[in-house]
Amino acid sequence: MKITSVNVIECKPNVMGKVVCVRINTDTEIYGYGEVGLSYGVAHYAAVGIARDYGQLIIGMDPLKPELIWETIFRSTFWGMGGGTVINAGMSAIDTALWDITGKAYNMPVYQLLGGKTTSKIRAYASQLQFGWGPEHLFLTDPDDYAKATEDALADGYDAIKVDPMGVTSDGKWAREAMNPNWKMRGKLSEKMLDTCYKRTEAMRKVGGKDLDIIIETHSYPDMNTGIQLGERLEPLGIYYYEEPCNPLNVDNMLEIHKALPRIALASGERIYTRWGFRQFLEKHVLQVIQPDLTICGGISETKKICDMANIYDAAVQLHICGGPIATAASLQVEAVIPNFLIHEVHEGAIKKDMRDLGMYEDIKPVNGAYEVPDRPGIGQELSKKALDEAVNVYTCQ
Repeated sequence: MKITSVNVIECKPNVMGKVVCVRINTDTEIYGYGEVGLSYGVAHYAAVGIARDYGQLIIGMDPLKPELIWETIFRSTFWGMGGGTVINAGMSAIDTALWDITGKAYNMPVYQLLGGKTTSKIRAYASQLQFGWGPEHLFLTDPDDYAKATEDALADGYDAIKVDPMGVTSDGKWAREAMNPNWKMRGKLSEKMLDTCYKRTEAMRKVGGKDLDIIIETHSYPDMNTGIQLGERLEPLGIYYYEEPCNPLNVDNMLEIHKALPRIALASGERIYTRWGFRQFLEKHVLQVIQPDLTICGGISETKKICDMANIYDAAVQLHICGGPIATAASLQVEAVIPNFLIHEVHEGAIKKDMRDLGMYEDIKPVNGAYEVPDRPGIGQELSKKALDEAVNVYTCQ
């Protein structure tokens, strides 16, 4: 079998941005899908560009050798060993599509090729409740609204949620876009900021009771000092784990937060790539929960290796998922296999109709807060006809 062409597909924009996928075609009827994990933030053209670069590179290669192709991209493209978000996102999409092809070729789900399931039900949590939980994308400010979002998630069967309590300003703007000097998240947090974060989280705890797991997310907005401040204020409310309390580019800053908050598990990973990136965090025992993003950190091949390495250090795994249906399906395949799996992320953007419509198979969804992993060959998901028909652009490498 040989790769004959690669399609790079820019899906119609939605609340999460433009999902970018690759479809690798072969000289048989078998093809595979992968996703470039740069659909959120400001990196859309980079996502398209790197997928086209790597798509062109692999024409003529054997798609049943994902390990060889991964190594080829990593070691022979000059920039591969340098890593970074864009490079690794491109590698991730290609690798995932190759595993999809391999599963279809052997008529097996990818999880079987990776060693088989260690868990049959994938526990999930409702993520990013500062935007509400439902059909409308909101920017919540009042604690009562945070309580309502929690009620909505509980009604859908979730027993775990995630919130960024400082992510939305008091006047209803997303923090990174506000440029508001009265909403400082670095240097030293004001008492008003700490009180706002506490009351929002407290409202969620009151609704969910002691059995609700609450994950605190800060999107790396705080620095080391403010990350400690916020963690200390919220600790009495019970934190399942504390995500990206500072920028992960300085592992020692994260380590200082861990020392200051020894009873709170720290998590990070969406901006950490490959085994080489995670190594220092694990060796220094900084992270108790790692969050590699399969569409950015190196694909299925690399994600499995990262998770296995984390298991040596007793670190649990919650794959970061902030993309489309391809990202979700591929992540489930890995989560089903790894023995240190903790919980699966369901982003509030993923439950919106325009995002769900991108997937061909509608059965890949949580029921009462948990997933059944699909048994279809490959990753078990493809782009829908609607997604392909409405695509903004489709580039073909051949």
